[in-house]
Amino acid sequence: MIEKHIVLEDIDPVVFYGAGNAHLQMMRALFPKLRIVARDNVIRVLGDEEQMAAFEESAEKIRQHVLKFNALQAEDILDIVKGHRTKDEVPDGVVCYSMAGRPIKARSENQQALIDAYNDNDMVFAVGPAGTGKTYLSIALAVKALKEKTAKKIILSRPAVEAGEKLGFLPGDMKDKIDPYLQPLYDAMEDMLPQVKLQDMMEKHIIQIAPLAFMRGRTLSDAVVILDEAQNTTPQQIRMFLTRMGWNTKMIITGDMTQIDLPHEQKSGLKEALSILRGIEGIGVVELNRKDIVRHKLVTRIVNAYEKFDKKTNKKDESINKD
Repeated sequence: MIEKHIVLEDIDPVVFYGAGNAHLQMMRALFPKLRIVARDNVIRVLGDEEQMAAFEESAEKIRQHVLKFNALQAEDILDIVKGHRTKDEVPDGVVCYSMAGRPIKARSENQQALIDAYNDNDMVFAVGPAGTGKTYLSIALAVKALKEKTAKKIILSRPAVEAGEKLGFLPGDMKDKIDPYLQPLYDAMEDMLPQVKLQDMMEKHIIQIAPLAFMRGRTLSDAVVILDEAQNTTPQQIRMFLTRMGWNTKMIITGDMTQIDLPHEQKSGLKEALSILRGIEGIGVVELNRKDIVRHKLVTRIVNAYEKFDKKTNKKDESINKD
């Protein structure tokens, strides 16, 4: 009788074991000559050497399945153990899967253009109104790179700019002060990675979430780096950020030109960067519009209404200036 320990890396053990350990019970039934005991993310296996080898192979295939799909069904376990094909092949166009097992993929032509631009370039600017999936899709691409080990870390950043209101003094340490600005990034990450695994990756600095000011002086290598809400950067800030790029790194810069929260006299760094860098080899620019909005249908109507209002206001301003 031999004993081995199998560590379930990079996945949520709860998904592997199943509700009420149902999946684990099935594995025990399928490998009756083994004693299988699980604790946290470690499986302790004792028993027959031949069946042990078969279990190790099946357990690794099941782990890979969970890593890819964030979900596991009883029929998947049976297919893997019996050597049958499962849905291991990810359908064309799917970037990764959410924690609920939902495929994350482009839902519009311009969203697909963002994915294609990421694959073809080392730096991508994704510009468009709220709800077009710029940030969510960018983070999905970064998670995919991490899972496929084409990147060693994910770095997410945002300029800490108040959206019109004055927040005043915020209590707590530095993390407490900057977390409110970075919450949308946390939300997207939590939808794609197990909570325990996400926390572990953050503690190990595999996933780093930091305000833009913390980027100065760094060289960002072997990473997918995302700058969100870049319309709120100054020209000096975005220039500093873009020059942090190191070897084997991809950068995605997202922004919405209609939601600039900088002081009125301050020029947006994103606007300036686009005018300077557009057309440079290795830099892709994708412009999303209201047709790409994937939030509640009212968001599209709100964006349309504000666009009409802005056009009327601009025409009035032009006529006043002429007079």
